[in-house]
Amino acid sequence: MAQVFDRSSNALARASLVLTGLIVIVLGVTLDQLQRSPWVTRQGQRADQPVPFSHKHHVEGLGLQCQYCHTTVEVSSYAGIPPTKTCINCHAQIWTNAALLQPVRDSWATGASIQWIKVHDLPDYVYFNHSIHVNKGIGCASCHGRVDQMPLMYMENTLQMEWCLNCHRNPAVNLRPTSEIYNMAWEGPSTSKPVWCAPTSKGDTGTGPTAQSVACTANDPLQGVGPQIAMLQAQVGMKLQPHAATGADQTVSDGPPMAVMVPASYRKFTSQTDLGRYLTTQYHIRPPNELSSCETCHR
Repeated sequence: MAQVFDRSSNALARASLVLTGLIVIVLGVTLDQLQRSPWVTRQGQRADQPVPFSHKHHVEGLGLQCQYCHTTVEVSSYAGIPPTKTCINCHAQIWTNAALLQPVRDSWATGASIQWIKVHDLPDYVYFNHSIHVNKGIGCASCHGRVDQMPLMYMENTLQMEWCLNCHRNPAVNLRPTSEIYNMAWEGPSTSKPVWCAPTSKGDTGTGPTAQSVACTANDPLQGVGPQIAMLQAQVGMKLQPHAATGADQTVSDGPPMAVMVPASYRKFTSQTDLGRYLTTQYHIRPPNELSSCETCHR
């Protein structure tokens, strides 16, 4: 075949094979990065909503709790979109003639729902339950990001399967005390800001979230008392929650003390890893192999 192919054809053939392999690799890496890019995931994109609702203003500025608008987040699979009545509760008194709130007034007058654009929209084949995550110690900011710093709502995380699986394989890194679920500024315990936790009798009856079976506080519960007992800081009356943006002011652990003496079983935690492992046991979190099974999300 020397009459047909020159001696250099062998080198060209080898080079073409190497080049083809490189092209395939580069194409694969490019497609992999593309499907993770904001162009596909829509991360950081701010939808053009009928009303430019500012979470930053309402959460950080006014201190509204998440549950005021998203009323079913603790008891249902969906957090719930607030009805127009929720908006009118305040805006019948303030900003009553603001042009940007005209769709709200029209909705209230006609009874037609405001057509909000869903920002965190999972595929229809994925089953996600808000209540189980909230009641097992997952904070709002873990999935939705610092909502209190978003003038216009956007999706911070990819919500892709690998992102969900990363948490399901190691949920301890995201678990937090019940009193900090709605605290957007929660960063976990550290050497300079330890957290003390102890099991309680709550949750043992099966009538409430398992996360209520643990009491946590940022104040040393044993300070100034004997080694065998500690004063349990308990909530009285309405459920106390921290400021949504800063975690300041009242929390469950800041409530007025009751004359209830309990064994000094508090443990001190100075890292999120150690706290997460402790809460994983106390909250009865399923093992990673069960949390990562297909039936958890696909039903």
